[in-house]
Amino acid sequence: MNSFFTNRVGNESPEEVFYVSRLLDLEQTEHKRLFKQCKYPWEVLSKIGPYLRETVKRGIKNVCVGEAYIGKDVYIGEGSVVEDGAMILGPAYIGKNVVIRHGAYIRENVIVGDGCVVGNSTELKNCILFNEVQVPHFNYVGDSILGYKVHLGAGVIISNLRSIPGNVKVKYGEIEIDTGLRKFGAVVGDKAEIGCNAVLNPGSIIGRGSVVYPCVSWRGYLPPFKIVKNKANFEISELEEKDDCKE
Repeated sequence: MNSFFTNRVGNESPEEVFYVSRLLDLEQTEHKRLFKQCKYPWEVLSKIGPYLRETVKRGIKNVCVGEAYIGKDVYIGEGSVVEDGAMILGPAYIGKNVVIRHGAYIRENVIVGDGCVVGNSTELKNCILFNEVQVPHFNYVGDSILGYKVHLGAGVIISNLRSIPGNVKVKYGEIEIDTGLRKFGAVVGDKAEIGCNAVLNPGSIIGRGSVVYPCVSWRGYLPPFKIVKNKANFEISELEEKDDCKE
């Protein structure tokens, strides 16, 4: 059975819910060796830069539509398209059949898997996108990991820095784990969906297959296969009729 479904379990211990195997299918990235000896997925974030500097050799196998800036420490795989106005600083590894749209900004230490979409005005920094991730419109992804087939709606922001001093901590019930990181955004498990204009605050962990509704400001751990709904209260009042609106 597909590991996406076999990992749908309950009664995990507080620590186990954060394990790499609970959140991410490592067969859906060419860079699974990065996760070797990592219990928690956020432990990989400090390894991305050294890993890319050691392994990436410049290779530009993509098609450019218009003009884009591509740094010297960048690899882009076959079948990928980079549109006019995109900037890829590097070091970065871009997989096969990726679409990098107009105005995308890919900063340092970024891995983008096969078949991903990086959209207009989307900014990526020190992050890993597994295969077939979509960050298509006005997104910020910093110091984060997005699992297989994760989709971010338009305007989703993954915040990676606390407003007050101190390391980012991951919390679940009474358990609190200090990540040791000043900057850490989120780990979003395979096939999760994050709705338009939602914010994932520092240290957010989203379980496999879960859905966060639009405009939610989320913090903490969301178990797999759950939905977070934003039930806003609306008030409908009478509007004074204007002369030019009368029938």
